[in-house]
Order: sequence, then structure tokens, then C-alpha cells
Amino acid sequence: MKKTMLTILGLGLALQASADGTGRADSHAPIGVMGDHTHKQGEWMVSYRHMAMSMSGNLQGGDSIRDADIVATPNRFAPPPVLRIVPQEMESSMDMLGMMYAPSDRVTLMLMLNYLRKDMRLTTYEGMMGTTVRGHFETQTEGLGDTSVGALISLMHRPEHRLHLNAVVSVPTGALDEEGQVLPPMSMGSDMDMGSDMGMDSDMGMGEMPSAPMMMTMRLPYSMQLGSGTWDVQPGLTYSGNSAHWSWGAQYLAVVRLGENDEGYTLGDKQTLTGWGQYLFHPAVSASLRIEARSQGAIDGMDDQIQGPVQTANPDYYGGDWVDAALGVNLLGQHGGLAGHRLAFEYSLPVLQDVNGIQMEMDAMWTLGYQYAF
Repeated sequence: MKKTMLTILGLGLALQASADGTGRADSHAPIGVMGDHTHKQGEWMVSYRHMAMSMSGNLQGGDSIRDADIVATPNRFAPPPVLRIVPQEMESSMDMLGMMYAPSDRVTLMLMLNYLRKDMRLTTYEGMMGTTVRGHFETQTEGLGDTSVGALISLMHRPEHRLHLNAVVSVPTGALDEEGQVLPPMSMGSDMDMGSDMGMDSDMGMGEMPSAPMMMTMRLPYSMQLGSGTWDVQPGLTYSGNSAHWSWGAQYLAVVRLGENDEGYTLGDKQTLTGWGQYLFHPAVSASLRIEARSQGAIDGMDDQIQGPVQTANPDYYGGDWVDAALGVNLLGQHGGLAGHRLAFEYSLPVLQDVNGIQMEMDAMWTLGYQYAF
């Protein structure tokens, strides 16, 4: 993070020194906003974003919950009667490669490809109940996420006020069958048959007792999968405006899932409302403050292969309401080889988290992005 900030500062000084007034750094929204602007006829833009999020600890509704209370919570997939595996930390990242092209002044086409990486660390508690720790383990997934294609349709374009329609479809290119090694609360030789009750595979005989904790292969929970498995419509509306040294904007986006995926479930529909303001220090440099509120429903249905004594296996324990606050900076090259090259950074912290059931708590998220129009 320190190296990232130093790089941004150094490039910002270079861009400021070279500015000749050919563009505004705040002509785009903060980098955490997608589909925020349209282009002129014949113009292309390529973009790259790296987004990273960290989570630690757990919430029940809007309050923190201890491991000791989680492992006393009823398990939907009993036996065992209570949860026995507790997520501790999660780190996820997304690399987004985008392309935009405007066949006319009114319509801008867009394509977005996503590559995801997820890493979760968990603690397994021994036996059918109690707070004796059996061990710790990690699960990881990595691969192509869902792909977004669509159009931004200009409804109003004036020098100081702009409004456009977001019409995007998400194509289900992300995998739904990712597996990992999991440490169960009891061995296969115990009274509880983990192989049948958790959907696990093992080469170990039912009568054998392992000399050390035995890792089992199972399909990972919904939060570790890479896609929705459904075609999703993503309608929205985006407004932006500007004055001499200020710019502002607001965007509403929805995600509406179409049907049920091949594994028997549908992720919850989602709504996001965000608003931002930016101050232009110099044509090459602007700073932003953004507030984002989002709401998402629980999962409808379930994957029969995702079962076990862990909160992330319960489809009712997904969705909720969140409000985040983000600070950002936009840098725009103004002259020579840097002209038109844009670098942006945004750092986001949660203001409110009110989740369905028991879920992990978000710590922070940051986005670093590059954009170039030609």
C-alpha cells in the first residue's frame, strides 16, 4: 500500500508539472464507479482496474459476534447440531479489463472482463459442540469471473450537465463448482459421517482412524465461487455535472438475476446508489469523496453439494445492507507522452454493515485504475 501511494504521488507531480489545460482530471467519476461516462463518436477507451478487499471477524446483523457464540449457533445441515467451522479472515481481489467504443455521440458500447482471486482462513472446532479448537486451514479459488457487455445511452449532454442510461448484461462465465481442502470437526472414523453429510470425497476407508487431522475435498461455499451462474440484467441511470473547480455525480444501478443457475440457486438481486463530489486542484489533479449504499437479497434455493457446519454454506446468510465512504484521487496527463493517460485511486471504509444472519465483516477496499481514451 505504501509503495502504491508513493507511485501515485510521484506520477501526480509529473502530471501537474506537464499540464497545459487540455483536459480535466475530474471529467471521470472516482475509479470505483463503473459506467460513469460516455464517449464521442469514433472514440475508444481501454481501462484496467485492480480492486482488493479485506475482511476479518464476523457480524450477526449489525453487531460483532464471537467465535464462541457462532459455534453455539444451530447448523442448518445437522449433524453436527451447531456450527463448527468459523471464517476468520478473507482477502479477495479482482482484475478488470475494460473496453469502450462509441459508434455515435449518443451510444457508447462497453465490455468488461474480470479475473478473481479469493483466499479465506478458517478455524475448525472439535467434535459435535464446544469451543476446543481442532485446527486452522485455508481455501483459495482463482479464475475468470462473469463478463459484462452493454451500452451507455446518452439522454442529456450539456457542457455542465450529463445524464445517461446504463444498459448492461452480465454473462455467466464464472465457475460455480470450485472445490477445496477443508478440515472437518471430526474424523471419518467418528460417529458423524462427514463424507455424506458435507458432500465430501475421500479415499480413506470408513473404519480407518487418521493419525493426524484429515483434510477433506468438498465444494466450496457460495462466497468462494467465481460467478452467479445466471444471466443478469444490470439497468441504471448516471448523472454528472461540473463547474469551474467542482464536479459531482450520482448513479443508481440494479442487478436483476434471470432464472436459476445449473446448481439450483439464484444469488440475491442487488441495488446500489452512490453519490460523489470532486474538487479540481489543477487540470491534472482532482480529489474525491464518495458515499455508496447497497442492498442485496439472500440466495434463493441451494446447491446440494454445498453443505456443512459453516455459516457460508447457509444460503440464508447472504445479502444485507451496507454503506461505505471512499476517498480518491484522479490524475490526468496533459502534455506529451502522458497526454490522455489517466491514473486513479480510491480507498473505501465501511460506515454501516447490517447483514442477513452471520457473515464476515468488511475492513476496507481499495481500487487502483488506469484509463486511456483515443
